[in-house]
Amino acid sequence: MDSLRKSKLRSFLTLLGIILATSTLIAVTSFVNGMNVYISTKLSNMGSDGFRVVRIAFIGNWDPKKFIEAQRRNPQIKPEEYEFIKEHATLLRDIGMQTWKSVTASYAGENMTSVNLEGVTANIPALSNIEVGVGRGITEQEVRRHAPIAFIGSDIADRFFSGVDPVRKTLKVNGTPYEVVGVAKAQGSVFGQSQDSFVMVPVYSYFKTWGLHNELQFLAKAADPNHLNEAQDEVRMLLRAYRHIRPGQDDTFTMFGSDTFATAWHNLTGAIAAMAFGVVSVFLVVGGIVIMNIMLAVVTERTHEIGIRKSLGARRSDILNQFLVESSVLAAIGGLLGVIIAYMLAVVVRNTTPLPMVMPIFSVALGVGLSVAVGLFFGIYPARQASKLDPIVALHQE
Repeated sequence: MDSLRKSKLRSFLTLLGIILATSTLIAVTSFVNGMNVYISTKLSNMGSDGFRVVRIAFIGNWDPKKFIEAQRRNPQIKPEEYEFIKEHATLLRDIGMQTWKSVTASYAGENMTSVNLEGVTANIPALSNIEVGVGRGITEQEVRRHAPIAFIGSDIADRFFSGVDPVRKTLKVNGTPYEVVGVAKAQGSVFGQSQDSFVMVPVYSYFKTWGLHNELQFLAKAADPNHLNEAQDEVRMLLRAYRHIRPGQDDTFTMFGSDTFATAWHNLTGAIAAMAFGVVSVFLVVGGIVIMNIMLAVVTERTHEIGIRKSLGARRSDILNQFLVESSVLAAIGGLLGVIIAYMLAVVVRNTTPLPMVMPIFSVALGVGLSVAVGLFFGIYPARQASKLDPIVALHQE
């Protein structure tokens, strides 16, 4: 530590490669880990037993030809298909229907644009992991009788009903009045986009006012996570039978679950990790070579000291361990500095952008461990050179 303090600039330049390698490694793993949490809690809110049926969805590799072909081939999903699946499926715990459009909500002369109006069955909030904060949700009876009622997000409540009870107030959506029956608990945002700016109305009330021109999707839950694949196969079979799709013909709809998001994300993170590994490897090798060169210079500077130690009984292993410890401590300090820089970067990114950053403990241990290993590996040659010095020759060195 004394020798490091005496040559601060040299020590910092020696550690620069290790610092960059460690901070890059931890920053990338923090981003990937944060995104994994984000995907599982925000984007993929279906759970381990949930899946969706939509007209078209491309998750993963984008193929414009297939997309255009699906646009031409796949018909709109219909409410009759939902009723058919609900009646005949045996491996589902629940299934719901949902459609949506962007609207303007108004109350007492105030307007709020870009509100997401959703036509839903009564079970959609539960299937989407949306909890009731105030009042209640939509009931099945209200869905069947086309009731003009609404279940709203917390952003709508904060904008129009701050400080008052919104239940039984009349909210207008594109001029159509709906009686508010409840408010959802806040869900936060996804990549800076609020998830609480919505108005849910009974799906048949939605059809009555706005028709069937918008996309429709089904949200389903398998009886249990162990039978997710069987439940998906059953729904696929029922929908193919309803649409009279012959064996060998492609599906005219798309089905995906949480595992689809996970697979697509893991493919992406695999590429990110490979790129980061290449960058980190270059930094580590460069940092290791610099450490080796500096330690060779240190051996030359301390040749006289080595001669004195050996003349007083120091063994080759003592000299070897001295320089190995010094090079590994040097690299470990670089690793710790890299951890601090990566942590500060993660805090800044997390607080100033919608990108999630969660620093896993294993990445910190890996970064510091790799730094120490590099110090040991590239310190072996200088340490061996020091341990092989002849004490008589070394003592003549000034």
